Amino acid sequence: MGFEDYLASNAERIDAVVASFYASSKNAEINRYLYEPLAAYSANGGKRHRPLICELACLAVGGDPARVRNSAAAIEHFHTAALIHDDIADESQLRRGVPCLHLAEGEGLAINAGDLALSLVTGSVLDDTLLSDTEKIRVLHELVEMTTRTIEGQALDIGWARDGRFDLKVEDYLLMATRKTAHYSGGTPLAVGAICGGADEAVVEAMRAFGLAAGLAFQIQDDLLNLVGSVESTRKDFRSDITESKRTLIAVHAIQNSAQGGELATILASHTAVPARLCAAVQIMHDAGSLDFARDYATGLIADAKSELGTVLSPSAARELLFSMADFFVARMC
Repeated sequence: MGFEDYLASNAERIDAVVASFYASSKNAEINRYLYEPLAAYSANGGKRHRPLICELACLAVGGDPARVRNSAAAIEHFHTAALIHDDIADESQLRRGVPCLHLAEGEGLAINAGDLALSLVTGSVLDDTLLSDTEKIRVLHELVEMTTRTIEGQALDIGWARDGRFDLKVEDYLLMATRKTAHYSGGTPLAVGAICGGADEAVVEAMRAFGLAAGLAFQIQDDLLNLVGSVESTRKDFRSDITESKRTLIAVHAIQNSAQGGELATILASHTAVPARLCAAVQIMHDAGSLDFARDYATGLIADAKSELGTVLSPSAARELLFSMADFFVARMC
């Protein structure tokens, strides 16, 4: 089984686990204004790779995946909250092809729903009957660190946008994306899975390093697909990263390395949605070699990460699925 098959075969199961935490109120209006919108938003949750790789990490170190299920759901709750709040900050229009929650329900109710999802991050772990108090504290420490790193990355992303910053280097992007995305999309899920599976510290840290590399590659993949993905080109939010003036690895590299970097910065700053201007921006990135640079960088990340994890983790079907996950992230860039 490859990683994509693993995601597809477990999607309904993990959807049910995540949905089980959205308890409804006996009050119909509380349900209408809080639980129902949040549950509907979460149901459009994508491939659920974060909780599923958390389970995989537990399996890969010989643990019982039931012991990590609540912690895996907690990470997905954080993801939901982050997307809701991020869409508001970015003034986004669509999330996975449907109107963002702040447009469907209003900004105030969307913020409130995101806050509830954040509360579930802690509650999911505290209510876990399979973990000892010591294990709960360790997992919660991981989740607090994950939250802090993500907020740090978000501060950079929002701050650069507010101040109209385009004087950024590749290293600046990598710092921002590692904090904003890689910790909660890869590093923390794998570390938490290994912790709940009873792994020693060396294996936990090797899992974290692998996850950080895979999480960063995942973000670079998303940045690329938003610009040039063949399937994504049929979606209404195609090339929205340009309209939203995102400081992606591709954009930062092109501004640094193209004689037309100033023009690209102007297009990004204009928040244009005009197709011809979006095409012009992508052409500048292409001519600067920035698309290839991003692909090569992500491919190198994955190759190094697989090599390092292979030295500390015994062969197993779960380990091969983790490697398949990394390969899947790169393969989707083609």
